[in-house]
Amino acid sequence: MALSGVVFLDKPVGWSSRKAVNVVARVLGGGRKTKAGHTGTLDPLASGMLPILLGSATRFAAMGLEAEKVYRITVDLARQTTTLDSEGEVCGRFDGWRQLTRARISDQLAAMVGEMEQVPPAYSAIRIHGQRSHKLARAGKAVALPPRRVTIHRVDLLDLSLPELTLEIHCSKGTYMRAFARDLGSALGVGGTIVALRRLQTGGWEASLMVTMAQLEEAGEACLHPVGFWLRHLPRAQLSPRDAARFLHGQRVANPDLAPAEQVAVFCGAHCLGTGRVGAGRGSWPVLHPARVIPDAEIAL
Repeated sequence: MALSGVVFLDKPVGWSSRKAVNVVARVLGGGRKTKAGHTGTLDPLASGMLPILLGSATRFAAMGLEAEKVYRITVDLARQTTTLDSEGEVCGRFDGWRQLTRARISDQLAAMVGEMEQVPPAYSAIRIHGQRSHKLARAGKAVALPPRRVTIHRVDLLDLSLPELTLEIHCSKGTYMRAFARDLGSALGVGGTIVALRRLQTGGWEASLMVTMAQLEEAGEACLHPVGFWLRHLPRAQLSPRDAARFLHGQRVANPDLAPAEQVAVFCGAHCLGTGRVGAGRGSWPVLHPARVIPDAEIAL
């Protein structure tokens, strides 16, 4: 079968997400042309969990894009930069951090937990009329991005060494840590520049799953988890070989053992066949409707 699965890369600082994808595909592909993609951009400044999907696993990338995230960030309250991180030019310096207390900072962090309207950074990958926002900003053009509804589930103050503080943040998809740091600083009357950022989790995947590039180059495909592992949060629908063949050809399958669900991971034995939806049929049996099918799975049956 063709190369397929997910690698939970511990992305190095300085690498773009695209570079990480290309390097992983080259290392594991061994000269083979391999389709690959990631499930949520990490800035070059950031390190940490970057799930990279290869082969047929790329069909299920949206599940990573929709996932909640956990980050550890260090924020400098003494300055502000154009990019809201240490890569940008300093556009403001602040002395107000000297009057800040742990209690005031903790109160403000508590006030930022919950749903909020967050304006994304101008230096971001969001497209404006077909062009990346960061490209427009670097060209000196005015960038006005509409706010997004995001949710901060939890904020823990890990270290306070003013003018810097380190936080661990559990948040919804689409939340920008640079924007969080900017808004925190603004509320406190100081700066808010990210000087370190690490993604610890995405979609509940444990940090222990991450592998470095050195580990990947040494262990190769042993670091690759199968598609079924990536879909482990979904309820399973088990099919017989006969019904599996029907499913892989895009046909609906009626089966009394299926439980109704909006989305299921479909298996035949240990082999993942794709995803589907189980709804009520015309008769008394539930019916499995194919959603995303893995064509290569037929080889394994």
